[in-house]
Amino acid sequence: MNQGDYVLISPDLTQLKEWVRGQIIDVEDNPFNGKVISARTSDGNIFFGVINLFRPAA
Repeated sequence: MNQGDYVLISPDLTQLKEWVRGQIIDVEDNPFNGKVISARTSDGNIFFGVINLFRPAA
């Protein structure tokens, strides 16, 4: 996953019932957590978390 890619964001981050579509705005190699992704949804909210909380969007 790279900056600009579209992803689905886990309900564990969004506190919603379903996965939400967003666009990656930053990918960080964190020495403690591994890859951390920041993604912005269409309504402007930004969510960030470890890579396993995101899925590639079709």
